[in-house]
Amino acid sequence: MRLLTSTRAFLPSHHANARQVWRKLLLVKTALIGLTLSVAAVADLPDFTKLVKKNEAAVVNISTVGEAPSQRANVPNDPRLEEFFRFFGPPAERGGPRNGRPSNPRRSLGSGFIIEEDGYILTNHHVVDGAAEIIVRMSDRSEYVAELVGSDQRSDLALLKIDAEDKLPTLKMGNFDDVEVGEWVLAIGSPFGFDYSVTAGIVSAKGRSLNTRQTGDYVPFIQTDVAINPGNSGGPLFNLEGKVIGINAQIYSNSGGFMGVSFAIPIDIAMDVAAQLKKNGRVARGWLGVEILELTKDLAEGFGLERPQGALIARVMEDSPAQAGGIQDEDIIIRFNGEEITRAGELPHWVGRTPVGEAAEVVVIRGGKEVTLEVVLGELPDNPLAAAGGGGIDRDTALGATVRDVPAGRRSELGIDGGAEVVAVSGVAEQAGLRPGDVVLRMKGRVISGADDLRQVAEEAQPGDVIPVLVLRPQPNGSRRTYITLRVPEAE
Repeated sequence: MRLLTSTRAFLPSHHANARQVWRKLLLVKTALIGLTLSVAAVADLPDFTKLVKKNEAAVVNISTVGEAPSQRANVPNDPRLEEFFRFFGPPAERGGPRNGRPSNPRRSLGSGFIIEEDGYILTNHHVVDGAAEIIVRMSDRSEYVAELVGSDQRSDLALLKIDAEDKLPTLKMGNFDDVEVGEWVLAIGSPFGFDYSVTAGIVSAKGRSLNTRQTGDYVPFIQTDVAINPGNSGGPLFNLEGKVIGINAQIYSNSGGFMGVSFAIPIDIAMDVAAQLKKNGRVARGWLGVEILELTKDLAEGFGLERPQGALIARVMEDSPAQAGGIQDEDIIIRFNGEEITRAGELPHWVGRTPVGEAAEVVVIRGGKEVTLEVVLGELPDNPLAAAGGGGIDRDTALGATVRDVPAGRRSELGIDGGAEVVAVSGVAEQAGLRPGDVVLRMKGRVISGADDLRQVAEEAQPGDVIPVLVLRPQPNGSRRTYITLRVPEAE
């Protein structure tokens, strides 16, 4: 560049055209360098065309006919969190005829994919939940009425079966352990009913514990930035080898639309669930019978730990496998069956995947020392808190709320002195929006110190009463107080 500048300095003034030529040559040279860099950058990006052509035939569109439970029944009442962990299906507005349309229209709800050539298909539980009829549409536009083999809400997975004369195309399965943060992934699905739409991105994180109302802590989600929207539910998430590593299931959104954060169920968990659904029509999970808390820095220091690690046992439930195995309150579980437990949310993943009746090795820190225990796991009940018994549980409140006294560890965590923790809801309580995990602090102007206080208020309620209830509602980033209203039905 210096030589070029020096040469231009000695050009005669009447050679202005020559100087213009030099300038043009410099511009061309700069453009060529930029083009070369751009081509090199493009060359480093993956080409998904072969992957899509090879696998799209095994991806299906799923629609339903008939009533389905309201999607809004599965999300919090808090308007700021209504769509916090929103499921993908379009709004499930059901009811009578609208604008002359039938009350049970056919709705395209999501996606799925074929896992066995004789017609077994995986999708999400929420895609087919409550459907009177399930219709599967293939890539060649042929359609089948599917049988629901089984469905599991805790993992948000469902297994379908269609009867096809020919062998069907299937997908190859990958391995969750091989998934690397930062690797390229691709999704195929039917967002907004647009069949076989393809989107790509990278793995943002793995092993996320969302602890949603539907899945609890039993799924270690894969987080991606792949564009996912309503209709992608149940569709496959591929790696660059064309293997399925996950099933697209949830999004994190303040608006209901894609905002760069989506979650997929690891394929290892999905295939285990599918095998159990195929064999038994249901899923049995291991169960310890403990309530756990995340260790903060201060708590870790108080228990003599150098850093926060493991799952702190806030309560061992009565007559539970944990109690029989010798686990105690304030134990800190740091290993389960050889797997390191760094955060409390990781423990349910491993416990839930352990076969019922199997002896598990549990390593805890107790009094600053490691203690190894052997615990024979039970089967996770539908309502673990209620099934465990004890803890001040009142099973028959008049307003449909099953509650218990708030355990001391949980009171400390929430910063409260009393209250009644909701274990299960039905009837009036469910209609009012009360949810498991809520802590009732005041009811009809009275302070609720425990389950007995709530039962007394419920028993004194008269038909037609409108009862304001102050509730402390746990949320992903803390807890907030809110009021709900219980309306006692009029006497018939």
